[in-house]
Amino acid sequence: MKINNLKILALVLLSINFSFAQKSNYKKDVEAIKAMCGCYEVTFKYTETFSQEIDYEKAYDYTSGALEWAEAIVDETGEISIQHILAVGEGRVIKHWRQDWTYEDPTSFVYDKDNQWKFFKRNPKEVKGTWTQKVYQVDDSPRYAGTATWVHYDGKQYWESADDSPLPRREYTIRDDYNVMNRGNRHEITDYGWVHEQDNKKILRKEGEEDVLIAEEKGFNIYKKVDDAKCETAKEWWQENQAYWELVNAKWNEVYAREGKLKLAEKVDEQPLFMHLFPQEEVDDQQHIEEVFAKFILD
Repeated sequence: MKINNLKILALVLLSINFSFAQKSNYKKDVEAIKAMCGCYEVTFKYTETFSQEIDYEKAYDYTSGALEWAEAIVDETGEISIQHILAVGEGRVIKHWRQDWTYEDPTSFVYDKDNQWKFFKRNPKEVKGTWTQKVYQVDDSPRYAGTATWVHYDGKQYWESADDSPLPRREYTIRDDYNVMNRGNRHEITDYGWVHEQDNKKILRKEGEEDVLIAEEKGFNIYKKVDDAKCETAKEWWQENQAYWELVNAKWNEVYAREGKLKLAEKVDEQPLFMHLFPQEEVDDQQHIEEVFAKFILD
């Protein structure tokens, strides 16, 4: 009898310790994600490292920089959304990417090819303790999504996943030899800000055929934190335009509430989606958004 009681006590203690560890890790996860907010001087660096073809001509290295404001536009239990805004000089501001983080989220999407994604749900047991990062383009259309646990160990804090995505904008208009990028993403928090490290594979994907690896690439997006005052122009722009993009996001949420395929037109009237979605003067915002979506959503 005493042995059984001891076993029960041990199980209870293990359950309590596990629950405490989960809560402790969740708090650290949230702190790590929110550490990516603020004003940053960003350096973007990419270089191709390998190709299976001996006569492959390596692409030129890519380096650029920018000042970027990252703001938590949603900060709720189990959900954090960070909007990135570029300040490119002379008062010019560009709405950049958005990253949504959701805790133990069974819903996600995967990129196939040719502007087509698949939305799906997993068994909740598969995402226990994980965070799903969903990344969106400048017009809030989907790019890629990944699911993994945040790691807090040996003085390091990072999250990593590998997922298919469309071509990056830096190569979208100049490359036609591949149509899928498998992104090996690692977000690591540092003492000076954070680093988005990438191990990417450039893939040619055709229906009914095996994927062909064209080249591999190493990338570093290095975010060095600076005084928030440097991003004041970007902050003000977002305050003035946030209401419009909330309308856009509400429409996207209707689109994303699905399981199965989503296919978007790449261009309409020779212009991509983001060019059409800019707010129009003397046109009702909601009406404009509905009309643009009707043109671009093919399936």
